[in-house]
Amino acid sequence: MEKQGRVVVDKVGGRSTVTRCFSKYPLKFIIPRKVGSSETDAVWVYTLTYGGGIVSGDSVSCEFTIGDGCTTVLTTQASTKVYKSVGSKCCEQVLEVHLERGSISSIAERMQDYQVIAMVVLLGPRIKHIQNLVQENVKRMMSEQLHIPSTASGLQLKPNSDNRFTKPSFIASSSVFGPKGIGVVVRIAATTTESVYEFLQHQLAGLEPLLGISPYH
Repeated sequence: MEKQGRVVVDKVGGRSTVTRCFSKYPLKFIIPRKVGSSETDAVWVYTLTYGGGIVSGDSVSCEFTIGDGCTTVLTTQASTKVYKSVGSKCCEQVLEVHLERGSISSIAERMQDYQVIAMVVLLGPRIKHIQNLVQENVKRMMSEQLHIPSTASGLQLKPNSDNRFTKPSFIASSSVFGPKGIGVVVRIAATTTESVYEFLQHQLAGLEPLLGISPYH
């Protein structure tokens, strides 16, 4: 696919710096010279699309190359609107990110054996009962996996038969947000995609009466 945008960030004079920036219709980049304090070493890149969002027929592909030790924030000025398609014309947006070898090893070390990161947002009064159920299920699952009796607050890892702490293969947390707790966000880290699909299939089964079919059916 032809790239509509390319950005390269490298270390120049010990600071993260955009060394190459290219974009063409319908994509445009805005890179402010200063965001935050002067001590902050981070490049901010805002992406814009002409027309105020993704319109029917748009095919946007951009590529980012981030040098070792660099910090880059990719964001938009506001939420990205996706407009209704016209006829059979569809739209797509593809983002490729290339990290230097040092950065990749750093991410691998931080991720360790976890291969999947997921986030689920449940918003609206019509699914309040599902929000409550998911929160209860997440709390129960994590308590069974991580909690051992202790006078200290918080969850602790269970020791195995050799009194060594074992790392769980699936971790989830949930929290409410919005006015009067109207929404719930669930964050997941897992070693396999299958475990995440199984979790979502079970937790979101209650949406079937609203959607006509169960998600991940």
